[in-house]
Amino acid sequence: MDGNGRSQASDGQARRKPPLVPGLHIVATPIGNMRDITLRALDVLHEADLIACEDTRVFAKLAAHYGIAAPTVAYSDATQDAAEARLVHALADGKRVALVSDAGMPLISDPGYRLVRAAVARGLAVTSAPGPSAVPMALALSGLPTDRFYFGGFLPARAAERRRAIAAAAEVAATLVFFEAPHRLAASLADLAELLGARPAAVARELTKLFEEVRRAPLDELARHYGDAAEVKGEIVLVIGPPGDAVSPTAGVLDQALRSALAGASVKDAAAEVAARYGLKRRDVYARALELRRGAAT
Repeated sequence: MDGNGRSQASDGQARRKPPLVPGLHIVATPIGNMRDITLRALDVLHEADLIACEDTRVFAKLAAHYGIAAPTVAYSDATQDAAEARLVHALADGKRVALVSDAGMPLISDPGYRLVRAAVARGLAVTSAPGPSAVPMALALSGLPTDRFYFGGFLPARAAERRRAIAAAAEVAATLVFFEAPHRLAASLADLAELLGARPAAVARELTKLFEEVRRAPLDELARHYGDAAEVKGEIVLVIGPPGDAVSPTAGVLDQALRSALAGASVKDAAAEVAARYGLKRRDVYARALELRRGAAT
């Protein structure tokens, strides 16, 4: 017995890891720092018969660092049609297949959903070795409410589609989380500030890496900062407070916003845009928009 009342034999059994079972193993990999991989993830990757990678060249760096020698197959948006049949066939033959993305938890704005669906449809085993993910990390570092959140993936690249996506998420009663590309950050923050108002927000950049940065401020301040900033680099996560955290506009500011919106849109669309911008009830804003429209017509 040791000092805690455990026998050496039972302690040895606790340390002995079980063999990797056949099936699809979804494995989280580091998002920046190589040391953020879990022991279980390394076990799976060392014992897998085949590893499906978003980009085999990216995974090769991790494999070289940890001495992982299993064969790999590319499984990306461009290659999943060709790779899926091979992977499902391997799973049906009782192979142990690991699925990894370039960074973080697979399937989170990365390919993999179709493979999981195909495996489940055939009654094949699917499990996961969880680990690093930029979404919960950015949420935790933001200083914003974490009890409820909505993850919207990447905001659309085209301005009109991006604004529609922001308006659709505006009334979600939760903290919003989006991915964004560096070259679109300033434009997206400008749209977010215009449509959501001065909600508190955070820009999390290069998480777990050498130049990790989290900048916290209202959306309008962040929009001005990154609009004036030099070229931004790195992986970016945007975290935005829920509607209740927005600064309520004065009656004059609200009317001015409505008049501007009404100049190029219907009463319904103008009310929806302004309500989303300030986190207000749409029916109340619609009623005020009708009053302004009627007043302008008389």
